[in-house]
Order: sequence, then C-alpha cells, then structure tokens
Amino acid sequence: MKPILTVLASAALVVASMSALFGEALEAEKGLTPKQLAGLYQIASGEKNGERIPDERIRGCVVRFTEDTIVSTDKDKKDLYAAKYSLDGSKKPALINMTSTMPNSKGQQARGLIQKDGDTVRLIYALPDRGDTPTGFKTKEGQLMIVLKAVKE
Repeated sequence: MKPILTVLASAALVVASMSALFGEALEAEKGLTPKQLAGLYQIASGEKNGERIPDERIRGCVVRFTEDTIVSTDKDKKDLYAAKYSLDGSKKPALINMTSTMPNSKGQQARGLIQKDGDTVRLIYALPDRGDTPTGFKTKEGQLMIVLKAVKE
C-alpha cells in the first residue's frame, strides 16, 4: 500500500510542477500586461527629438503605473503627466496608447512602444499632434523616450 501512495504522491507533484511551468510559459507568451507594469519607477534617462535630456531635468522624477493609469511627477511631487493607458501586449515591443487626464491636455492621445526587461522599462511615444508613432527605441522629431528603473516601495 505504501508504494502505491508514494507513486501517487510523486505523480501529483510532477503534475503540479508541470502545471506551474506551463502556466508561466503561457503567461510569458501573452506578452506585457498592465499588471506586470504596475509599480513605481525612477526616470533613469530620457531622449526627446533625437537628443538626450540633461540629467538635471530628470533627476528626482518618478513614474507610477497602475493597471490603467500612468502618472509622472517631478522632484517636488508636481504632476508632469497623467493619463489612462491601454496596452497591446501581443506585439513585441508592446504598443501603448495613452489618453491625457491633465487639465491642459485632457483627451490628447499619445501612442508608442513600451518594453519591460527585469526592473527596467523603456517607453517611447509620439508627442500629441507633433510626431509619428515610433517604430523603435530611438526618438525622432516630435517623440519622447524615457528609461525607467523600478523603485522598491
């Protein structure tokens, strides 16, 4: 009787392990999700219109993602940008569509690309009414890119 129970217990462990592995693989195939983005990030570097943004302009700036919003604040905690967003994580890199919720730009659309690798997120997008939607992670006229590093909360 003991050998049968041992075999059944071993089989159950194998099935559970395989389910976990396949579940993780299926999740990875889905691409980037809002849940994976959620958190607080510090802006590590930036580029606008093909030129690097000086470190003193981005020092202390942070970006917080929830599962449907993005809010960027400066070192004094003043809102720089706030938007609702949606992702198409089936693409690599993922496509992002942001709709501003800021009073002076409410409803303006910004479209771009977003990619997460470990604790680093790269986000590039066309400034509303000023640039073409990016096709890669190098800015052109009318585009902004930021590189973010996750912050432990």
